[in-house]
Amino acid sequence: MIKLCVFDFDSTLMDGETIDFLASDYGVGDEVKAITKRAMAGELDFYESLTHRVALLKGMPLSRVKEICSDLPEMNGARELILNLKERGIKVVVFSGGFKTGTNAMQERLGFDINFANILHHKDGILSGSVGGEMMFDFSKGEMLLRLQKILDISQSETMCVGDGANDISMFKHSRLNFAFCANEILKKQATYCIEKKDLREILKYI
Repeated sequence: MIKLCVFDFDSTLMDGETIDFLASDYGVGDEVKAITKRAMAGELDFYESLTHRVALLKGMPLSRVKEICSDLPEMNGARELILNLKERGIKVVVFSGGFKTGTNAMQERLGFDINFANILHHKDGILSGSVGGEMMFDFSKGEMLLRLQKILDISQSETMCVGDGANDISMFKHSRLNFAFCANEILKKQATYCIEKKDLREILKYI
């Protein structure tokens, strides 16, 4: 029986990539999107790609970041899937290689239990171009999942994960039921099921 469900955030629970929304607004969208695409396909080291992309946001007003992050689009079916999982007594957690400004705002809307993400460093209301946090590396999600399972006394066989990119591979390795959602080919190879329709309610057919 599943007791813990871990979601990726960008392009999984949220329809798009947070950093792409920020970069587009700040005028560096094309360069950041190109790096994001290669990172999610596993062509670039995640840490290096993340720090490179965030550096391009240096000088962006924090107020604008918060404004954009407060209005990120939900993925089709996200609300219904999370409600269904919580009605079953399943803990719903989000791991994001993105930013807490986005995941915290979405947690208030969707009601998942907790999220782990990174923080955009800022000073005097302006982004410095630096980033730090819990999800900085390609192995971060796997390590955090192991810690959660130990704290909650939940086994790998009682865990499911949903993601779309290369940095989700590490958490798939410690979960029995894994869904690659409209995912990159590198993650599909690690999945129990591949969902190609852009609607998270499709997962309900398998659980």
